[in-house]
Amino acid sequence: MKKHLTSKEFKSIYSKVPRICVEVLIQTPKGVLLSLRTLPSWNNMWHLPGGSVLYKETLEQAVNRVSLNEIGVKANIIELLGYIEYPSEEKERGFGWSIGIVLLCKTKTTKFKPNKDASEIEFFSKLPERMVVEQKKFLKKYLLNTSK
Repeated sequence: MKKHLTSKEFKSIYSKVPRICVEVLIQTPKGVLLSLRTLPSWNNMWHLPGGSVLYKETLEQAVNRVSLNEIGVKANIIELLGYIEYPSEEKERGFGWSIGIVLLCKTKTTKFKPNKDASEIEFFSKLPERMVVEQKKFLKKYLLNTSK
């Protein structure tokens, strides 16, 4: 059984060092999959499904766990695309920020189900206005490079 950090431990650690996360990028002819956050940080903002890499967890294991939890399906990694640093997270949460490793992934289904942290899941061919700023910047660059 994995032991999770308490809120106090989490804040103590991640106010001193960056938190490593995976960002699950799923792209189809319909566009890029995003979910609408219901969490206090970045509330009501569209974002890539993602989450922390846990202790002794591989990136592949983290992608599988995060995708099952956040969109209700297993995702398989196709390619490492890059990383996103989140300085705006410090303002959102009041401490530290994350570094997200962006992985292009595929799924066997397009029947997605949001968890309690998101109210909607949609594909976007044009990025929405209300979106996590660092992810929007990354996706604009990525989409520009893939459309050539």
